[in-house]
Amino acid sequence: MKYLKDIRENDRIMEHYLCKQKQTLKSKSGNAYFSLKLQDRTAIVDAKVWDLHNDIGSFEENDVIKVDGTALIFNNEPQIKISRLRKSLENEYDLGELIPRTEKDVDELYKKLLNFIAEIEQPQLKQMLKNIITEHPTISVAIKTHSAAKQMHHNYMGGLLEHTIAVVEICDFLGKRYKDVDHDILIAAAILHDIAKVFELSAMPSNEYTDDGQMLGHIYMGAELVAIESAKIPNFPHTLKSLLQHAILAHHGEYEFGSPKLPMTLEAHILHSADNLDAKAKVYEDTINSNKSGTPWAGYHKLLGRYIRNSER
Repeated sequence: MKYLKDIRENDRIMEHYLCKQKQTLKSKSGNAYFSLKLQDRTAIVDAKVWDLHNDIGSFEENDVIKVDGTALIFNNEPQIKISRLRKSLENEYDLGELIPRTEKDVDELYKKLLNFIAEIEQPQLKQMLKNIITEHPTISVAIKTHSAAKQMHHNYMGGLLEHTIAVVEICDFLGKRYKDVDHDILIAAAILHDIAKVFELSAMPSNEYTDDGQMLGHIYMGAELVAIESAKIPNFPHTLKSLLQHAILAHHGEYEFGSPKLPMTLEAHILHSADNLDAKAKVYEDTINSNKSGTPWAGYHKLLGRYIRNSER
């Protein structure tokens, strides 16, 4: 397969890619053309169909399409000029090659998650975590494949599990260094802080906000999930439920970042710090790894509001 990260100027491109975005625009001369974003597991590349003739088949966003075109460089970025395309047949491609995915071993990540649950001492809390992760009809299926975000960080297949384990491990490390931490609450909150992303975002490859995701968001839905699942377990302590819900509600840390509550417990503060650390560290990693400038400077990151440099000497 010709991966998008490997295309070079003047390459002939005849390959199957996911059409991540499709827009019908008009050129300066008034002629309609397609502006596309093509994706495989290695990159997303801009593509144009300037001539909408009979060799351009019918297709929509999130369809896999076979393209025939030529690679060029436009504004220092690769672009594909497409002369022919059609919708791909299901037996012509491997979807796993077309969707960005974690480089981590998903089964190993999942095993770590179950091990952290097994170490929870409070019996009702442990049972609730087991029910959510291994028995819930949606979460148990989606936990290994869902993304953690639409754009900002871990926005690929398996990203949610990768991010969750990173946050749990950071919380496990930090929580053992402060004597007043309730370790069960901290680890449980870390496991569940983003779990409602499976309801907030649709499954890959679309990875778009659902209606509930737009109107409610994963923070509220995560706290609601705890209320629903804890109610199924006899004698689940009310205060334990509230402390766990609070940590989830406060994990974005600040009102301006969408947090409905500020952290009021040590566990909530550590969770917020761990979540923020892993999310932003991932942004640094992705920016550095995508640097093609030939210098240590990876460029300006708009969301972080700063220039990013690789620490090479």
